[in-house]
Amino acid sequence: MIPPPYLLYLGDSQNELSVKTSRGVAYWRPEWSLGEHRRPDCTVTLGLPHLDFAEAAAKGAKTLIVGVANAGGVLGPKIVADVVAALEAGLHVASGLHERLTEHPEIVAAAERRGLSLFVVRESPKKMAVGNGRPRAGHRLLTVGTDCSVGKMYTTLAVEREMRGRGMAADFRATGQTGIFIAQSGVPIDAVIADFISGGIEQISPARHDGGWDLIEGQGSLFHPSYAGVSLGLLHGAQPDAIVLCHEPGRPHMRGLPGRDLPDLAACLEANLASAALTNPGVTPVGIAFNTSNLAPDEARRLCDETAARFNLPCQDPVSMGVDQIVDRLVECFAPSQPALNIGR
Repeated sequence: MIPPPYLLYLGDSQNELSVKTSRGVAYWRPEWSLGEHRRPDCTVTLGLPHLDFAEAAAKGAKTLIVGVANAGGVLGPKIVADVVAALEAGLHVASGLHERLTEHPEIVAAAERRGLSLFVVRESPKKMAVGNGRPRAGHRLLTVGTDCSVGKMYTTLAVEREMRGRGMAADFRATGQTGIFIAQSGVPIDAVIADFISGGIEQISPARHDGGWDLIEGQGSLFHPSYAGVSLGLLHGAQPDAIVLCHEPGRPHMRGLPGRDLPDLAACLEANLASAALTNPGVTPVGIAFNTSNLAPDEARRLCDETAARFNLPCQDPVSMGVDQIVDRLVECFAPSQPALNIGR
């Protein structure tokens, strides 16, 4: 377990997408989020107290979360210097970037000198099997998307919160760095060798016999040329009984690909259902989740209502509207799960 409370590192980030990891942790685990650390040229904030490393340690922070995302997932010179300073101040350090903390001798030396731990979240398990696609017991829901970073993790966690609030057995299964920081478990699926992606998802959502649901965090998009392979492996490994399609209305192009439009919602839903049917022919859509953070409330409500009528599926923004209608549809389509037992993360 990565020891909380956390100091969330924003570095010199210039846009919201760059700090989505830190923001996700702050939103879903506010009790663990003691403060944020920004470099002088950082233009975004989580609204948490700005603390230097010594101040954070004095206030009880245990771990610096390197909660930034950049092209290639690299630890640049500024980040490396800040990580060393955090270790010298007495903080453990956790990172989900592709470039590992342990690749930098100065970071390793500082951790050893101070007797502190380095948590490399984006590292696949040592032993993984290839997927077999054989039907397995239990219920599974998977979030899918029209693009990257459209709210798949938020939607999955919101569904978990709503289902647990109703006394239903439901567990979030993390597949990305932010989700793993939040759940303290999972598989960073974009760090898994391609042959083992579906097997990795079978591993974190094995057969289940308590009537409950595994809620699997989706990644990427079948329509994104860079990440479609990961998305397809997730669809096959999850064997989803239900899917929720996630989308950000108004996004001008696919993330990182100017000039490439997002897919039509109907085409995206159809493609995901067709791909999921390879391992679960009974897969059913139970809702559409919009990220309407860039829309006025009235416009967001109108668009959700129009989309719900078009697809005959509930459409909600999980953050501003909740997901009660989506869970209602899930319950309508499937037998209710058993009352929650003492299920930990």
